[in-house]
Amino acid sequence: MSDKETNDGKWYAMGLLEKILDRDNMNKAFKKVKSNKGKHGIDGMTVDELLPFLRENGDRMKQAIMEGTYSPKPVRRVEIPKPDGGIRLLGIPTVLDRVIQQAIAQVLSPIYEREFSDNSYGFRPERDAHQAIRKCKEYIDAGYKWTVDIDIAKYFDTVNHDKLMRILSKTIKDGRVLSLIRKYLQSGVMINGVVIDTEEGTPQGGNISPLLSNIMLNELDKELTKRGLKFCRYADDCNIYVKSRKAAERVMASITKFLEEEFKLKVNKDKSAVDRPWKLKFLGFSFYLKKGETGIRVHPKSVRKLKTKLKAVTGRSNAMGIKERIAKLKQIITGWVNYFGTADMGKLAKELDEWLRRRIRMCYWKRWKRIKTRHDNLVRLGIDNYKAWEYANTRKGYWRISNSPILATALTNERLKKQGFPTITERYLLIH
Repeated sequence: MSDKETNDGKWYAMGLLEKILDRDNMNKAFKKVKSNKGKHGIDGMTVDELLPFLRENGDRMKQAIMEGTYSPKPVRRVEIPKPDGGIRLLGIPTVLDRVIQQAIAQVLSPIYEREFSDNSYGFRPERDAHQAIRKCKEYIDAGYKWTVDIDIAKYFDTVNHDKLMRILSKTIKDGRVLSLIRKYLQSGVMINGVVIDTEEGTPQGGNISPLLSNIMLNELDKELTKRGLKFCRYADDCNIYVKSRKAAERVMASITKFLEEEFKLKVNKDKSAVDRPWKLKFLGFSFYLKKGETGIRVHPKSVRKLKTKLKAVTGRSNAMGIKERIAKLKQIITGWVNYFGTADMGKLAKELDEWLRRRIRMCYWKRWKRIKTRHDNLVRLGIDNYKAWEYANTRKGYWRISNSPILATALTNERLKKQGFPTITERYLLIH
């Protein structure tokens, strides 16, 4: 039966399951899962083992899905430490279930894209955090200089299944697809060899979870739009912009009530806030005011996270060789600047480079270790023999000596650059 659209814009997808299981769509899903690699699920099957399995069992799997007898396996619980000390719970499906979820997402995504808000930026094609931040800046420039920062507590783990299924059924009319999605929501999670039922939540780690989370929170977007509010949402991160503290407090109270009563979600009151946008963090960024103009900056917490990563690579006691350090630093700096490069960070980049070069000099000093090695290397790098002996015999600590004029002269910025050490400034200028 062919898909059709009614006059009121509702999508009646009676043949949706056939589209999901279409050979081309399944092949595309397989390639996506293979390219993402990722860890195995509870059955231990790796991505490399998937193709032979599908060649032998693919038709039986499709038949089981068509007949409604297919049962997804429970997800494997993985705990990821958060930088703030908390834990993010991931649920890793089997590679086979990842392919099926990906196939579902590929067909449903274009259907729901027409329904999604222009102010939603997370996990959507052709949209990203940079666009969200620039939109926030637009609001601030237009005079909306109070922010309602709403934090939904453990959103992915607390999505109400019945509420989500009711929202899905407004658009999806193929009951077989709805049934398959519900099976994935209720497939359970394996913890220490024991399967625990999942009565709520859409586990982070599943290929369909980002889409389902957007479908659920699109109802929030509709409510905010209906009220005429200016907002930016990226997945479960939502900032609303208003013109006064009084209006912000009123919006915080009413939207908290809406989320908790309509969606059975819990707003984290300790992490939610009403404040000026330049005092808050959104997607790792913040803002600043200079002569009446709004600028985008990297939030200090994001800078601290970067420093923690760089410290791990430039720690004087780790056993990395120079080449490995350089490769790791390039990887970290490239990723960080590519993400945060939309901010005004020329001055910050220079400060970070000075700090990083000092860390690198400290690594060299530690590596040279012995007095004779230090002396010989300093002389080789152009330091006077007497000065070289003086510094080679110093009792100053590694961090203190790394800031000395002698090391700055021996290991100049230019020398470090020739060695291959990257700089944040160079990467920043490259994308500007």
